[in-house]
Amino acid sequence: MASSRLLVVLTLAAGLLLGPVAPAPARPETARRADPVTVVAVGDIACEPGDKPTSDSCRQAATARLAAKVGPDAVLALGDTQYERGAFKAYQHSYDASWGALKDLTYAVPGNHEYGTAGAKGFYRYFGIGSPGYRVATLGAWRVYLLNSNCDAIDCAAERSWLESDLAAHPVTCSAIAMHFPRYSSGQHGSDPGLKGFWRIARRHGVDLALAGHDHDYERFAPMDAAGHVDKARGIVSFVAGTGGRSLYSRDSHPRGSRYFANDRFGVLVLTLADTRMSWEFRAVGGGVRDAGSRACH
Repeated sequence: MASSRLLVVLTLAAGLLLGPVAPAPARPETARRADPVTVVAVGDIACEPGDKPTSDSCRQAATARLAAKVGPDAVLALGDTQYERGAFKAYQHSYDASWGALKDLTYAVPGNHEYGTAGAKGFYRYFGIGSPGYRVATLGAWRVYLLNSNCDAIDCAAERSWLESDLAAHPVTCSAIAMHFPRYSSGQHGSDPGLKGFWRIARRHGVDLALAGHDHDYERFAPMDAAGHVDKARGIVSFVAGTGGRSLYSRDSHPRGSRYFANDRFGVLVLTLADTRMSWEFRAVGGGVRDAGSRACH
C-alpha cells in the first residue's frame, strides 16, 4: 500500500511540473475493407413538366437511361435537380418521370433553383430529407459530405463548423465533399471564391475529391488548394458535372488547374470508390467515354 501511495504522489508531482499531457494526434479510423462502389454524379437535370426535349435541352430522360445502364450503387445529385423553381409538383411530373427510378439510391444536395420555392420545400419533401440538408453518407470505404452551398439561404458558418468537427472526429483514408456551386469552373458562372472556407477545411483534413454542378458542362481540375494553386501532394481533385440534361453552357474562362473541359454532350460522371483510391469516367449520352483516370487517396 505504501509503494502504491508513493507512485500516486510521484505521478501527481510530475503532472504539476510538466503540465497536462497533450492528447495524441488523431489517427485514421481503422479502414474497414469494403467492396468498391460505383457512383453516378451529376447535377442540373430536369426541365419543367411539359417542356419538350431538343438536341441541346431537356435531355433528362436520356441521362437517366445512361445512369441506369451503369447500374450504380449510389447517385449523387448535385443540385438544380428540378427547374425552374424546384416545386414539389414539378418533381413529381418531370424529375420523377426520368430520374425517379434511381431515387432510392440518390443522395441529393440543393442547388439555387431549388430555393426558387420558399425554403426549398419541394426539394426537401421530394427527397425526404430535412433542411438545411447537409449531412454525411458512407459509400463503401468513403465518407462523403453532402453540403448545402446556398449560403444566402442557410447559416454556412454553422455548416463549416459542423464539417470541421466531423472531419476531425472521423479521419478516414478516403473522403469527398459534394455541393452545387463549384470552387473552380471555366463555365458561365465561373469559380466561386465564397467556397474557400469549405475548401480550406476539407484540404486541412485530407479530403480527396470535390463534386459540383451549377455550370452546365463537364470539367476536371488538377488537385487544388483553396487559393487557386495546383497542389499535387495535398490538393483536392474536383469535377464540375452539370450535364444532367437541362442545357449546355459555353466556356467563359480558363482558370488555372483545368485539365479537361467538355460542353458538347450531356452525360454523367461515373466514379469507382475503392478502399484507397478512386477512378472516374465521363460517359456521354449516345456512347463513349470522354475523360477517364484514377488517383490514390492521400
